[in-house]
Amino acid sequence: MKFYDNDDDLERALFALDLEVPPAGLRQAILSSTIYHAPAAPTVRAWEPWLYGALCTALVWLLVIVIHGNASGAVSAAASYGDDVLAFFSQSTTLLWIAVGGAATVWISQMNLTVLPGYQRATRR
Repeated sequence: MKFYDNDDDLERALFALDLEVPPAGLRQAILSSTIYHAPAAPTVRAWEPWLYGALCTALVWLLVIVIHGNASGAVSAAASYGDDVLAFFSQSTTLLWIAVGGAATVWISQMNLTVLPGYQRATRR
């Protein structure tokens, strides 16, 4: 192994190496995957904190009513609301429209709505 005393000898040895030509676009690929990399999408969607907050609020409200001793009224009111929700969602027309909305959502989400580059440019001669 040969040790170099100064940088000039080292640079001469490095430039004397027989290296392959890098592939086309290597620099752009490295930059796009490092410093120009798009940040990852947030793991929490915008509606999730609102849903969790509403559930926690309902549970705290129910807990306060139970602590005050009015548990029977709160439980019967919650059961009544649950029965109303179940009766609403067990109707066939409601289920049909939920299915139609879900199918439309899936169909629209599968569409490619991106605009091709140069599509809206005016062609001048």
